[in-house]
Amino acid sequence: MKDFGLYVIITKPTLSYSKVVEICVENEIKMLQLREKNMPDKKLLAIAKNIKSIVKDSKTNLVINDRPDISVLCDADFLHLGQEDLAIEEARKIVHQNIHIGLSTHSIIQAKESLTKNPDYIGFGPVFPTPTKANPDAAVGINQLSEVLQFANIPVVAIGGIFPENIKKVLKAGAKNFAMVRYFMETKNLDKRIKKIKSIINNSD
Repeated sequence: MKDFGLYVIITKPTLSYSKVVEICVENEIKMLQLREKNMPDKKLLAIAKNIKSIVKDSKTNLVINDRPDISVLCDADFLHLGQEDLAIEEARKIVHQNIHIGLSTHSIIQAKESLTKNPDYIGFGPVFPTPTKANPDAAVGINQLSEVLQFANIPVVAIGGIFPENIKKVLKAGAKNFAMVRYFMETKNLDKRIKKIKSIINNSD
């Protein structure tokens, strides 16, 4: 699997779900994850199906967080699993072969262990401290991110506390893929912010 650059995670967006997705499609965001951990199943599935209808035939892939069943029912492109979710080998018994799987990792040990399970990509973080999760993991920092990037043979998504003021540090570490939550979800100017981050990435040394 090739690197995909900017990875947008939808969690309690300021804009409507549909508007977020439309803007991401227009900006050719390749990875768009729906991450709503406390939403009723019926509502979650309805939103997931609507997102899939918008991204269909575009360059944007729909990623469903945590839920193999929802990913199958909405015909998602990817399933993303955390350390506390179903094991990847169990999830593969539920999803069909066309649904790829990514894994979250929060330490060097977890990253190395995850690679033995042949996911399509791994997330690594939080790179910087972040309150996005109810029980946040300790920040891994730039040095550990750099180490994982050196030994990983699949795309690594840097995630956690990434903003315009520190993304250059992540770029300098060698990261090619970046997930951002608060900077994109807590604004009505999503299009402007995506373009700003893309510009920083494209003009990095």
